[in-house]
Amino acid sequence: MTAGVSKPVVIAGGGFGGLYTALALASKRHHPPILLIEPGERFLFLPLLYELLSGELRSWEICPRYDALLAGRGVAWLRDRVTAVDANSHQVHTASGRSLQFSQLVLATGGGNETFGVPGAQEHGLFFRTLADVERLNQLVETLRQRRGAQQRIAIVGAGPSGVELACKLADLLAGAATVALIEQGPTALPQARAFNREQALAALQRRNVRLHTAMAVQAVEAGQLRLAGGQTLAVDATIWTAGLRLQPPPISPAAASDRRGRLWVSPELRLLHSADIYAVGDVAALAPQASDQDGDDALQPLPTTAQVAFQQADCLANNLMHAAAGEPQEPFQFQDLGEMLSLGIGEASLTGQGLTLAGKPAFLLRRLAYLARLPGRPHQLKVAAGWLADWGR
Repeated sequence: MTAGVSKPVVIAGGGFGGLYTALALASKRHHPPILLIEPGERFLFLPLLYELLSGELRSWEICPRYDALLAGRGVAWLRDRVTAVDANSHQVHTASGRSLQFSQLVLATGGGNETFGVPGAQEHGLFFRTLADVERLNQLVETLRQRRGAQQRIAIVGAGPSGVELACKLADLLAGAATVALIEQGPTALPQARAFNREQALAALQRRNVRLHTAMAVQAVEAGQLRLAGGQTLAVDATIWTAGLRLQPPPISPAAASDRRGRLWVSPELRLLHSADIYAVGDVAALAPQASDQDGDDALQPLPTTAQVAFQQADCLANNLMHAAAGEPQEPFQFQDLGEMLSLGIGEASLTGQGLTLAGKPAFLLRRLAYLARLPGRPHQLKVAAGWLADWGR
């Protein structure tokens, strides 16, 4: 930042919360300088990652480059990672050794893979959060299809939305070349899902002969097998871990208040407690309990760790950053639950919300349109829409 230019709003993390806050703030008249710090080269639209795996979508559609998204938008992008925050001096420190000042800071560093200390999960497990993960799974599918054997098996650990959606896609891609086993520690798959979506998901798993194992804890992941509670073992050709989300905000000095999962407590305005100029959005943020709350974390109804929450927080936070710069009162974030959508195999989905329940091909098409409207930036939305129309014509 050159002399004479006001200190920027720094946004740490270019996922849904960070990128969409940057774009929303950049759309405001007379917005302050904006600096997005993100180590990745491409933004990844995670809800459509399953369609990239199955070949229903292309990488450029759901993984646009940051430089293309931000060109001409009034947002500077630094390809780096924030490793520490000094709240007193209004500075962030980065992995490359930079020390940068900020007027206001937004922490949107998201989460990573959480294995809960299960031995071998990190070493022998596969994951599903990056483009590299998609490439590894595509190679695995190709290997199993070429080898094709009755005893081949893929195990997916975790029967939340990620595990269920991945199980359906993989079962369709494998086309009987291997069995898909879905392992869940709890009593049921999709425990937090709407009843209609859960029913549709269970039916989709059954149609694809996915073996759902509930109330089964994984004790260790080994090469070629899983060790389960009760001394059981399960022979596998690969294990895919979708069971947890590890939150990773950078260290803050002085230390910021957080819940037992490591999420940063924020006020209704999405500002860190006891901090006037630092905010948090997305997976790393948790609304602090009110003074009347006597039971701490257990009394809270946490917001879901979904893109839908981050979309809405980004708009609210962009307004609050402008209000704060002008010395105006800030507005509390109020989540509006717009519904729930699940991908359930190639060309199929299930959705419920806004008084609508739908499954199958119509739900698949409506889900696509809903996410098209949420892709980052109008130019990218139009480019993707043109590509889809061209595919439709062919």
